[in-house]
Amino acid sequence: MRFLALNGRDDSGFTHAVSFVISCADQAEIDHYWSTLISDGGKEGWCGWCTDRFGVSWQVVPSMLGTLLSDPERGPRVAQAFRAMRKFDLHELMNL
Repeated sequence: MRFLALNGRDDSGFTHAVSFVISCADQAEIDHYWSTLISDGGKEGWCGWCTDRFGVSWQVVPSMLGTLLSDPERGPRVAQAFRAMRKFDLHELMNL
């Protein structure tokens, strides 16, 4: 999918009001996108959020997160665990 971002003013920048979500099938995808986005000046955030070198916000999340959270028994534990994570650890979440 193509997106266009314009640099129309010197005093404006990207904010969290716009972010892109990358839904990942497995930990290898999460690791790949996370490391690519934070390399060369990007920054880690919490709960799967990061910012690339241009200041664009990204959410790198496991595609099965909704399923894990909707489980009445496991969901609260998953939510509590991922709030303490920067990059998602899918193995840990699946074993709660």
